[in-house]
Amino acid sequence: MDAVAPTELVLDWGPRFRLTLFDLGLACCAVEFVAAALSEQAFQKLGAHVGPLQEANVLVVSGTLTDVTARSVIAAYQQMAEPKWVVSFGACANCGGPYWDSYSVTKGVDQLLPVDVYVPGCPPRPEALLQALVLLQQGEPLQRDLQAPPVRPAS
Repeated sequence: MDAVAPTELVLDWGPRFRLTLFDLGLACCAVEFVAAALSEQAFQKLGAHVGPLQEANVLVVSGTLTDVTARSVIAAYQQMAEPKWVVSFGACANCGGPYWDSYSVTKGVDQLLPVDVYVPGCPPRPEALLQALVLLQQGEPLQRDLQAPPVRPAS
């Protein structure tokens, strides 16, 4: 096993525990994001803060994504710092929500970007965003639904 230099260890550890969020507030779920962000004490405990897009490593897509705005969402993702994660926040971002059958609604942000955590709800609770951040920091498996029960092996 190769020895890891202390500076490399710290540099690898830093981004995992310091999350800079950028919210693409496309609809009403953005209000819930703001409610979570206003609890600065909870964000500080998680080592998270809201910052500019170029410094962000967590993109929170909250609200209805339309085919017209899809190009802008992809451009925002490409401008983010590495490593980068995506949180799909709310039913509209997850699958189109109540507007899923509209000709202009993208049926989930996962059709455009790799999503790491899905937060269900219409609207989702602010605490659910905090739970999503905990999952990111714990390095949980990608594409995990917060409400999904654990899979148990058949006995």
